[in-house]
Amino acid sequence: MSAVSTVGPAGAASSAFRGRVVSVLVAIAVAMGLAVTAGTQEASAANRDWLRGDSTGACEWDRVGYWVQRCDVWSPAMGRNIPVQIQPAKNGGNAGLYLLDGLRATDITNAWVNDVNAANTYVDHNITLVMPVGGAASFYADWNAPATYDLVEPVNYKWETFLTQELPAYLESNFGVARNNNSITGLSMGGTAAITLAGKHPEQFRQVMSYSGFLTTTLPGAQTFMRLALLDAGGFNINAMYGSLISPKRFSNDPFNLIPELAANGTDVFVSAASGVPGPIDNARYKPEHIAAGSALEFFSNASTRIWEMRARASGVRLQTSYPPQGLHNWEQFGYQLEMTKPQVLNVMNAW
Repeated sequence: MSAVSTVGPAGAASSAFRGRVVSVLVAIAVAMGLAVTAGTQEASAANRDWLRGDSTGACEWDRVGYWVQRCDVWSPAMGRNIPVQIQPAKNGGNAGLYLLDGLRATDITNAWVNDVNAANTYVDHNITLVMPVGGAASFYADWNAPATYDLVEPVNYKWETFLTQELPAYLESNFGVARNNNSITGLSMGGTAAITLAGKHPEQFRQVMSYSGFLTTTLPGAQTFMRLALLDAGGFNINAMYGSLISPKRFSNDPFNLIPELAANGTDVFVSAASGVPGPIDNARYKPEHIAAGSALEFFSNASTRIWEMRARASGVRLQTSYPPQGLHNWEQFGYQLEMTKPQVLNVMNAW
């Protein structure tokens, strides 16, 4: 038995018209979807392909490659341009990772792209690397007075203001980095500063990592150790940083005293320090005097970090730690920690 159509000529025409309309709408929707997808892919690919503006007019491509731009950012607080090496997020994400240098930071390059290639480490990920250049012996602090004894060319350090007020505004406007979605990592002096800055500025830093930092800066003997280190690094005057040894500002900037803030804010924290015992690579690569110096520095960092950890755990800090049985205060150790903690950074910052 054959099927009998119940649609007359007018109904057939109406049905055909509706079919054509639906086909057109589907075609438009597909085209729009393809256009949006293509536009998103182009935007993602292009996020690293163009130089941003800076205080000189435009950033320039850094010699390290990996889409790193060298940008001059004007600091009203320090009265000069501060170079910053920046690798934009691969897909235009708004997370930022600040990488702070060590005591002997140079005005040429941030050691994170020179001694270990952090730009290569994060080249495939959706987070913007922020690597300020300079700040030797500064502990990235706002100093009370000129940092050295040189009265002819005084060194004005206002690094905390730069990193927490001036630079975030620039990054937001030019690289799309959110002011409240950042991680901060530092080695040695930079590790000390990272913990301090994260404790004082929880609205900016959701995560902090210290590799071989000195996290108990006001315990007995610590200020003497720091005084000698600052003098050796270039004649820096520790009293110009926060004032006298009993200054309240010195205590309020000690990472040990900022543990309650890190706990209260739920900051994700990682600290590490090796034992100071040289490994096979250290023995093969370094002279005995360099091994001795690196061993002593890492031993003190380890002791300071363990003391800090005890209070942090008792205070409820969200904390992970690493204490390798071998390792000196050197870039082999810092580079190892950078690679090891990458998954933690990307997970917390949702930047895979």
